[in-house]
Amino acid sequence: MPRKTNTDKKSDKRGNRENRTPRPKPKCDFTIDALDYKNVNLLKTFVTDQGRILPRKYTGLPAPYQRRMTAAIKRARQMLLMK
Repeated sequence: MPRKTNTDKKSDKRGNRENRTPRPKPKCDFTIDALDYKNVNLLKTFVTDQGRILPRKYTGLPAPYQRRMTAAIKRARQMLLMK
């Protein structure tokens, strides 16, 4: 006997996700060559106010861009260009 599924109610275990506003994603309108440790204005868009690097889930960058961006941010921090 097949299971009875309740299709009229869809509940989420974590709560109501319909009312959540998504985080704004930076647009990937630059080339991979622009991801340089000296380009601090671009790198600041991928860092939170506390100085944490945003994950790929929020940035929406492809994996190679995210890896280069992370390395550039860490290098800029070592050079004291950004905190």
